[in-house]
Amino acid sequence: IIFNQILIGLFSGLVALFFLSRFDYRLLKKYAFYILLGALLVNLLVFVDGIGFTHNGATRWIVVGTFSFQPAELLKIAFVVYFAAWLSWARERVRTPRFGLLPFLILTGASAAILLKQPDTGTFMVIFAAGLAMFLVAGARFRDIASVGALAALGIAILAFMKPYLKARIMTFFNPAIDPLGASYQLQQSLIAIGSGQLFGKGFGQSVQKFNFLPEPVGDSIFAVLSEEFGFIGGVTLILLFVAFALRGLRIANVAGDGFGRYLAVGLVTLIVAQSFVNIASMVGLLPLTGIPIAFVSHGGTALLFALAEVGILLNISRSGALPVRRSA
Repeated sequence: IIFNQILIGLFSGLVALFFLSRFDYRLLKKYAFYILLGALLVNLLVFVDGIGFTHNGATRWIVVGTFSFQPAELLKIAFVVYFAAWLSWARERVRTPRFGLLPFLILTGASAAILLKQPDTGTFMVIFAAGLAMFLVAGARFRDIASVGALAALGIAILAFMKPYLKARIMTFFNPAIDPLGASYQLQQSLIAIGSGQLFGKGFGQSVQKFNFLPEPVGDSIFAVLSEEFGFIGGVTLILLFVAFALRGLRIANVAGDGFGRYLAVGLVTLIVAQSFVNIASMVGLLPLTGIPIAFVSHGGTALLFALAEVGILLNISRSGALPVRRSA
């Protein structure tokens, strides 16, 4: 775990952050289609025997020798880059179904076809949220947003009917005590951990629930462990840090020098904050359980690498927006 987090996640991520904060981010717009196409093809490799790796019933990883990574993280960035490029090209025409709603549905549909097959419902939810936020900022009409909401509700109903594990999570969300030793076990143990932390927590490293009780204590359930060790104060502090990150990221989007940078910043901020808040909300029972991590906090070398890469692009947009505008004579 330490090796993956430090070498693959932190070190490689900081290198990516430095590089992506220095080059002209507008080059991403030029190659947006190829970036998205490459990401889709790489994600398809998880279904190839000898390359894809299955864990706990999910085929989400690619293994090359002793190195493994989750290509869905690349798809998240590629989706945001391409959709930002499309929106900046379409401009006012985004309010028409042909240049707004239809491209949004096609892009999210292509992502859903791959991610739900793995299955990786949580990552698709984050991509959907990022795309919807970008669509809103670009000037989507209310009826288009309503149509997306209706289709999303229909899609959730269909998936719950077709995927028993999703149905179990939804039922657990409405009734956390329905299956305390099965589908609702993780939520029950999470609530015990969070509640036992009380106001100030038990102290760093003093969590009891992380030993043989909480599934994935360094991954999906890390917020419950943090709340047990640092209490209500620690949990709220983490939430406020993400709120501050979101506000700063939206500020960067507001001062971006071009439409592509604006939409790109909104998408990247939503990717990071949405996945973190979805994880936290699922740990306290405000949303159904998902398998997505908290950015910068949960274990996962690939997730940390790409999160830092996303921050690098945000810094790039921030630096470009801060530069004085050159006026021609």
